[in-house]
This record gives sequence, C-alpha cells and structure tokens, in this order.
Amino acid sequence: MKKVFMFAALAMMIAGCAGTKKECVERSVMDQLYMRLDTLRNHGYMFGHQDDPFYGLTWDYVADSSDVKNTCGDWPAVMGFELGGIEMGDQKNLDSVPFTRMTEEIIKHHERGGIITISWHPRNPLTTIEGGGLAGQKFPEGTAWDVTDTTVVKNILEGGKKHELFKTWMQRVSGFLAQLKTADGKKVPIIFRPWHENTGSWFWWGEKLCTAEEYKALWNMLQDKLDADGFDNLLWAYSPGMAPDLTEQKYLERYPGDDRIKLVGIDGYQWGTKEDFVAQLDANLAMLTKFAKDHGKIAALTECGLKNLTDPTWWTSTLTPVTDKYEISYFLVWRNYREEWFGPSPSQPDAPYFREMYNKKNVMFLEDIKH
Repeated sequence: MKKVFMFAALAMMIAGCAGTKKECVERSVMDQLYMRLDTLRNHGYMFGHQDDPFYGLTWDYVADSSDVKNTCGDWPAVMGFELGGIEMGDQKNLDSVPFTRMTEEIIKHHERGGIITISWHPRNPLTTIEGGGLAGQKFPEGTAWDVTDTTVVKNILEGGKKHELFKTWMQRVSGFLAQLKTADGKKVPIIFRPWHENTGSWFWWGEKLCTAEEYKALWNMLQDKLDADGFDNLLWAYSPGMAPDLTEQKYLERYPGDDRIKLVGIDGYQWGTKEDFVAQLDANLAMLTKFAKDHGKIAALTECGLKNLTDPTWWTSTLTPVTDKYEISYFLVWRNYREEWFGPSPSQPDAPYFREMYNKKNVMFLEDIKH
C-alpha cells in the first residue's frame, strides 16, 4: 500500500451518516454515496478506468487481472462499465463484454471498497434492426453514433412512434440494475451517467439532433422510470463534452436541473496538441468546479485520455498539473484494447510515469479509499 488515509470521519463516511440511528436508516444509498464522494474529495481525487477487469493490451478475461493493477500494484478507485446492448436483449454489450461477467465485476469491485460508474450508449431506436451488425448493419448504422436522423429523441418521447419500443429498452436497463445487489441483498451504489457529451453532435441525443427541451424530456423520462422502479442507489451524473467555448451558460442549456443531478462532469480527450488540451481542460474545470461549489454538486472529469499514450509522460506532464488545481472527485480514462488504449500497461513506455502519478499523495487508488 503506497499510503493510508486514517480519516477521523471514516466510519461515518462508510456508514454514510453522521446523524441518529433513525436518520442513518432513512438515508438512501445514493445519499450515502454522495457523502462518501464529498468526504474523499477533501483528500484528493480518485483515478478511474473503463472496463478495467475485462481485458487489456495483452490479455482477455483473466481472473483478477487489470492493466492498472499490473502496472502499479493497486486497483483503480473508480471503475466504469457500459450498458450499450442491454436494450436489445443482447448477452454482451457493445464492446463484447458479457453482461453476466459485468454484474459479477461490479459487485466484486463494490465489495473491495471501490466506486462504480455506469454509462449507456443505446442503439438508435429509429434505424437499428434486430441483430444489428450480425444482421448486416455496418458501423455506425443503427448505433448510438448513427446521427442520420434528427427526430430520434422526438420519436421516443411520449406520443412518438418509437415510444413503446423505448419503454421496453428502459425496462431492460431496469432489469439489469436490479441485479446489482450483494449476497445479503444490499444495493450497489452507482454513479449513473446517461446521455453524455450532449453538447456535441456525434450521438443521436446530441446538440444538433434534438432541442434542449427534447433532451431534458429524454433525461426526465429515463430518470422518472428508474426512480419509480425504486433505484435509490443511483447518483445521477451530467457530463457534456469539453469545448473551447463551454461557458456556464452553454453548460446549463440542457442541464436537467439541480433537483435531478448530484454530480457534474465533463468528458475531455486530447485529440490535438498538448497546449490546446491543457488550455481547454483548465478553462473547463475552472467553470465546472465553480458551478459545482455554487450549486452543492460533486465535480468530476468523467472521461479523459490521450489515445495510445503517444506522450508517455502525459500523466505527470499534461494531465495532473491541471487536475491538481481543482477540487474534483475523480478522473476516468477510457478502456484499454489492442488497437486503442487510454490507460497504463506494464509493457508500455508510460508505465514509469503512471507509477510516478500513483505515488502522488493526492491521487487516490483503491487502497486509499477502502473501507
């Protein structure tokens, strides 16, 4: 273990309550997760990785394996999982991860003491066909990235021609979430992050594909459905994409409201120069963390990364010099796969720089946050 935080308030954080026994019992699983995140961010920010326990640069589905763990000796504090495909009744998600294995790994990481975040990239309900790619559709046709029709959101809202289909899709999400319980029946707390990067137009729910009112109605429809189904373990996260012009006013155009959102984030990748990325990230996090403070929200860098770590020093020379300046809960880098990776690997040149970041006192991994 690189470092141990012995917080005076740790026991209260784990229980999620500092009040009377009756108040503790009444506090929801979501509220407990919020309190835990709020306490942890006083000591730094967490590292997260998408699809961490499923595969890496040189392996697939090896029990208790992780490129992160194999690089630094510790699990990520936060693990990200993806539900795309569940709406079709598929056995595997859009990245070929079996949903049964996903359920196991979510519960396992929760029981280790880790944090779970879930995203959902549903297929396009207007253009998809049964079987998708297996039935002859070629990417992006029929997927979340199919933006050939600007009426998708309108058509899945109440009164739309695909509303009944989408109700079935939401029920399948509900069915999956209902399985996320420990052996003694306790719900796993989840940061739930649907409809992300909505200020761009590369998903069918993006800025140029629906109005702000339609987007909010889409959000409310899903949230109201899952609330009605009793999921008091979901902490709802709103996360547009990073942009040079992402002012607070722009950020709020499609914001579902303070009564619905607990965590505010941005997704920000380095696709161009280091200088451009640093400038945008700095400006966006300044706006985001101020908004979070003013509105009583948790802030996070909900997705980020540099594809294939073409600059091995990226962790310590580019990312953390910016994130160190702001009060965020965590940052999450996207998945590691053969042709495309965003996290560390012991076989790659960035490994020593990742370990340097791991040893920073303010960057937390699993051992730093365990119960």
